[in-house]
Amino acid sequence: MRSQKGQRMATISLKPKSSSSSLAWAGLALLLIMVFNLIFTPGFFSLQIRDGHLFGSVIDILTFGAPYMVLAIGMTLVVATGGVDLSVGPVAAIAAAVVTSLIGRATDYSAMPLPMAVLIALGIAALCGLWNGVLIAYLGIQPIIATLILMVAGRGIAQLITKGQIITVYYEPFHFIGGGFLVLPFSLFIVAGVALLASLLVRRTALGLFIEAIGNNASASFYSGVAEKNIKLMVYTISGLCAGIAGVIISSNVRSADANNAGLWYELDAILSVVIGGTPLTGGRFSLLGSLLGALIIQSLTTTIYSFGVAPEVTLVVKAVVVCVVSLLQSEQFRQMVRLGRA
Repeated sequence: MRSQKGQRMATISLKPKSSSSSLAWAGLALLLIMVFNLIFTPGFFSLQIRDGHLFGSVIDILTFGAPYMVLAIGMTLVVATGGVDLSVGPVAAIAAAVVTSLIGRATDYSAMPLPMAVLIALGIAALCGLWNGVLIAYLGIQPIIATLILMVAGRGIAQLITKGQIITVYYEPFHFIGGGFLVLPFSLFIVAGVALLASLLVRRTALGLFIEAIGNNASASFYSGVAEKNIKLMVYTISGLCAGIAGVIISSNVRSADANNAGLWYELDAILSVVIGGTPLTGGRFSLLGSLLGALIIQSLTTTIYSFGVAPEVTLVVKAVVVCVVSLLQSEQFRQMVRLGRA
């Protein structure tokens, strides 16, 4: 009976709903940041070709925004189910520690074949996500508490792996993952691949519909035949895998793994990216494209602030103010209050 109802739900629509209004506001916010830089930041849009590759502030935004975009994809699916994953930053640090430890410090060879080292790191990150999923889906622990456990323990695990040291990798093929170019930064192609796979997963299968159903009403979706626990287990595993990919990109870009600082506060920026992109924290409808735009807004804002030489301690305050303004612009209640005030 449940399976028949679940099949009927799957036939309603295979395309997740998205808020075109939220996408428009996120796009407008990104456009305003770009216009601001066009007017006030000399040379912001200038591009240079060095060794056949493009360089410039815009390329920097895409390069350094790549980890945020990957994290935002996984976080979007988690948030759409009504959950949250606070452990993505530490899981990224664990993946960075694992992959750099397996590769080693040699310059001309890797202690372990690079693909195998990367796969092991991603596998461990996925296991971390699976751990979160089991705690939340099968043991009934609240997502914020369950993922907080790994958030606290994750950096300790990373430090145990690195023995408290910053592991520097000199093996050049590893650096290509996060710092290499195929005209454009190679990390962008990784983001495109992850986004394409995630989009196919939620648009070409019933997964997107099931995620939205759980986010809107978990009890109703259960009695409609949706395997709520398995779906949650899947999205948290995907989130962990995305965190692992981000960790590999980060460590590759800086050629090292610092257990204390790799992926530090990335979980907050990932959540902000999802919210700015129009996915409500209460779950339900979601937009992968909106979250990618949100991640670009976060990184564009960071690059803009650094371009003006603003002190790092002020950067977080400026980002918070801008994110607050964007969130207010996206709020229908706030816009309605403004309209009533004018009337």
